Amino acid sequence: MFEYDKHYKECRQLNKPFIKAKINPRHGNYYVQIDLITCNYELTDKGLVEIKKLFDKEIKFLNMSADFTNFSIDDELAWFDGVSIEHLDDFCNSLYDLTQKHRLKSD
Repeated sequence: MFEYDKHYKECRQLNKPFIKAKINPRHGNYYVQIDLITCNYELTDKGLVEIKKLFDKEIKFLNMSADFTNFSIDDELAWFDGVSIEHLDDFCNSLYDLTQKHRLKSD
């Protein structure tokens, strides 16, 4: 937990999104969360759509039922349940890149 707190504070200081992942014991895949509260910008509508497409692609890869995959996206917080270990690194990197590409300009 300490490492998450330290990383969260660093993200806040650097004005970057906070991304974390942990294994969901129910199905063995990852629960990924991105928090934009640590930075002073929000995702554009296009960014929200692109992030949903990213997760839809993962659901197709997993070919799993809706019982094992779920997500929630808004302009400050998003979570995804069911990301495979094979795609975890790419998924998190793509998620970060989308937040940088599709963000509303800050003041």
